[in-house]
Amino acid sequence: MSESQAEHRHEDAAPVDMLVSLFEARGWPYEVTGEDEIGGEVQGAWAKYQLRAIWRREDNVLQLLCLPEVRVPDDKRVRMFELMSLVNEQLWLGHFDLWSAGSLLLYRHGLMLGDDGLLSLSQAQMAVEQAVDECDRFYPAFQFVLWGDRDAAEALANALVDAAGEA
Repeated sequence: MSESQAEHRHEDAAPVDMLVSLFEARGWPYEVTGEDEIGGEVQGAWAKYQLRAIWRREDNVLQLLCLPEVRVPDDKRVRMFELMSLVNEQLWLGHFDLWSAGSLLLYRHGLMLGDDGLLSLSQAQMAVEQAVDECDRFYPAFQFVLWGDRDAAEALANALVDAAGEA
């Protein structure tokens, strides 16, 4: 291991501890809900997102959940599943899903950490930013289905249109 790699490893920490440091540095409200779990809130472009991270020591996997506080009524579930399928085809990391308890929309991503089970600050930042970015990117599509009564393909196409210039 090079000297810079060894120095960098000293900055790594247990996943929940590193996420606490990240949340504190960003001024985000958070709560450690157990030895291996943290929850907090992050303001995105469209909404406030609830973040949850759960550390599974036995697998060295950190599961990150980002919930945009979107509840899906029964009459919209089929369209939302269609939309999630189309959205998930666009993702390289993570996926959207419906939490069965309460029909909450969520973004989920699992980070496999090394044998030491440590998380770097850059890994923590990238994982949280990726989750928030993906929720922001597709939030309008989910709203088009829920509130605009659009079909899945139309909602996704409308949401992915990039506006030219600034308002």
